[in-house]
Amino acid sequence: MDSIETGSAGSDRLEVEWITGELRRLLPGWILGRRWFAGKDRARVEVEPVLVDVVSRGEPELVQVVVRVPGTRAGSDDWYQLLLGVRSVLPAHLAEAEIGRSAAAGGRVLYDATADPELMGRLLDLLVSERDDGTVEFHRTPGADIPRGLPARVLNGEQSNTSVAFGDRMIFKVLRHLVPGPSPELEMLTALGRAGNVPSAAPLGWMRTAPDSPGGEITLGILQEFIPSRGDGWAIAVEEARACIAGECETISPLGGFTEEARALGRATAEVHAALAGQLGTRSLTVGESEQLVAGLTERLETALAEVPALLPLARQLRGMYRDLAEVARKDGALVTQRVHGDLHLGQVLRAERGWVLIDFEGEPGRPPEERRRLQPALRDVAAMLRSFDYAAHHALAGVLGVPPGEQALGDPRGMRLARRASAWAVHNRRSFCAGYAEAGGADPRCLPVLLRTFEADKAVYEARYEAHNRPEWLAIPLAAVRRLTNWQRNAG
Repeated sequence: MDSIETGSAGSDRLEVEWITGELRRLLPGWILGRRWFAGKDRARVEVEPVLVDVVSRGEPELVQVVVRVPGTRAGSDDWYQLLLGVRSVLPAHLAEAEIGRSAAAGGRVLYDATADPELMGRLLDLLVSERDDGTVEFHRTPGADIPRGLPARVLNGEQSNTSVAFGDRMIFKVLRHLVPGPSPELEMLTALGRAGNVPSAAPLGWMRTAPDSPGGEITLGILQEFIPSRGDGWAIAVEEARACIAGECETISPLGGFTEEARALGRATAEVHAALAGQLGTRSLTVGESEQLVAGLTERLETALAEVPALLPLARQLRGMYRDLAEVARKDGALVTQRVHGDLHLGQVLRAERGWVLIDFEGEPGRPPEERRRLQPALRDVAAMLRSFDYAAHHALAGVLGVPPGEQALGDPRGMRLARRASAWAVHNRRSFCAGYAEAGGADPRCLPVLLRTFEADKAVYEARYEAHNRPEWLAIPLAAVRRLTNWQRNAG
């Protein structure tokens, strides 16, 4: 089916037909400029509406749209969501949201409704009223307090989704790149909400397509608690690292600056892991399953070695590290798995008044939902956060020196001295994070060196592959980490 017609009135059917035709004409050019569109490297795209539903009538009008974009391979179509506004006259403050103007129908304007506070307020009303009798359903979390009438504003900075804040109380995440089935993030947030008193944002409601709509049930958006904060962990950590590298710390550099925060972040991470384990369960992998996990890591390693020649001098040590993990994995029950964050780094945590809060539980957006739901050792999250500390230190170093890591001269005495400070800052904060994780009841990562270092190496190898393709001047950061980890491997052997 190419499009959905909603409502029984003829005027509704005509409206859907008109909007569908305009979307076919206007979206191919507009969508290429969206940050959340994954096919920006294409010269042109075909965009076909598969769902068009007028969810709020009037002037302006709110229309729920799902479109299909054919992929570069057969059977690899991508689906995207658009909350569409339709007005006779577009106010000046919404000019940047314009998609296009119709040559017919009195010149009505189609635009991105997430920028329109009035339409976002109507969407919030639909969530409060819990409408579930149409093609698009609106649900409220049982017992959730959803106040009406709060001012709406789009938050800047997101790449893969669009978030709309309602005052300082709530945030609605519009999922742009859609996947079939329930949202892994909503599952995680709901579980954490059941656990209670967990450092995460409470879910308040969600929007989805009905099970009998094209594509079946698809989560379209999630309403959750808004967390007022001092900022995200990345911005705070980079500034603290910069001050310590530059010698501006109030305490002795590099021992001061963020270590207590890193410790508290370790505790928050362990608390979230404990809540997820308690609500969604844990499972020890069988020997066969453990071998499959190691085989997946090894396959990613071999792919990276083929694509990143700079990794080849470290190939023998890396393969040895993975063989050590395989030895551990052969012990039945040695690897305990659970649901994890899946994409944990300093940019995924907020420093609220009550402490650190973990956000964005959707996992790596590029992976299919079944992979994001797959049970993993909790140490994979830990290892990912350790890599983030390393990146924060070297990002700060690059800012102090004024050049990216790949352009820092080894013979520069000042640069070498500051590089040692950056490495020391990362070491101290990695240790503090692990100590805090153990204090909150998590398995002490330092007592599981083979698992922790192999997962950290896997993440660094992934980073090396990414940097080689996208930011070659930053390749030095993951390469240095791989050398550090393989040196430990060689010394331990």
